[in-house]
Amino acid sequence: MTNWTDCPAVERNPRKISGGLAFAGTRVPVYALFENIESGATVKEFLEWYPEVKEWQVAAVLKHETESLKTLVET
Repeated sequence: MTNWTDCPAVERNPRKISGGLAFAGTRVPVYALFENIESGATVKEFLEWYPEVKEWQVAAVLKHETESLKTLVET
């Protein structure tokens, strides 16, 4: 499981989306990015659909998840 505590692009707030992981400063759940990409959407489309999410946040989330997966492979 990915540890998101050191990723500044995301936050957990019990008063937003039931405490689920969201893009910082928004109510957009992080899983929405992965679901949209899985369904064939591009990052550009995701950013158009969720304008409150910033491009740097998407880049940070994707990089963080990539690094987490690399760590799993290396251990």
